[in-house]
Amino acid sequence: MRRLFPLLAGVLLALPGAGQAPPTDSTQVPRSRFMRPGTRVGEIIDYELSYAHRPGLEVIFPDSTAEFKPFEYVGKTFYPTRTSRGQSVDRTVYHLRTFTLDPVQRLSLPVTLLQGNDTVTVPSTAASVRLQRTAPPTAGPEAPALRQNTRLVPVPTQFNYPYWLAGTGVVAVLLGGVFIGFRGALRLRYQRYRLRKNHAYFLAQYARHIERFTLSRSLINMERAITLWKNYLTGLEDNTINSLTTKEIVAHYENDHDVNTALRITDRVIYGNQFTEEESETDLAFVLLRDFAQRRYDLVSARLRA
Repeated sequence: MRRLFPLLAGVLLALPGAGQAPPTDSTQVPRSRFMRPGTRVGEIIDYELSYAHRPGLEVIFPDSTAEFKPFEYVGKTFYPTRTSRGQSVDRTVYHLRTFTLDPVQRLSLPVTLLQGNDTVTVPSTAASVRLQRTAPPTAGPEAPALRQNTRLVPVPTQFNYPYWLAGTGVVAVLLGGVFIGFRGALRLRYQRYRLRKNHAYFLAQYARHIERFTLSRSLINMERAITLWKNYLTGLEDNTINSLTTKEIVAHYENDHDVNTALRITDRVIYGNQFTEEESETDLAFVLLRDFAQRRYDLVSARLRA
């Protein structure tokens, strides 16, 4: 009967599903320990795993892919199997480090046994190590007693950029809408404003040239008055009479009596050098040209108002 029990135990170990049961012999329990009782965060510490077993038993120790939490695997040093007095001992030292802040950290690595076509995983005894502080805790000064203070403190006013940007955007949209809706009327009003301004400027400059001609009786002032008149009508009616001859200007205005009479008088004085001391004839020419410019201005102004 005593010989039968070891045989039955060997059969049970070979059966599938029986690989997780650890051996009952205390000599066949893997043992583990840390080589130092304490370690620091990030410091390498050696963890020794040893297993005493009967000779001829195939034993596999964990490699770098094993679960070492809460430690990290750095490396290992393994030693050959030593057999003495019918017992073999396998031993491996793992080099680990930890970054966990638990004061006491434990680790237990399993050993795998190969028995025919089956494997048996045998957990080792748990080893613990104490985490040492890198710096002793210092007692700081006591926190001051807090007092409630509900007194209002003046806060400087800051420029509200989002508010003003939003307001500027709204105003810009409104002005854009007004411009789009009334651009025709605004353009027409602006044209009438420029027309009045240019006409007033022409009358003032024209009267100044006539006054200078009356005081000096200089033909240069008469030429300047005629040139001013031609340039004004060119801008008023968008034509090119400032580059036309007297005959072409008269034909352009369909032989207008005032234009024909005034330009013939000024041409006779300027180009024919038929200058007389009588002012009535030259004054008549200036008046006829000014009145004609006024009539053309009235026509353009009435066309813009229509």
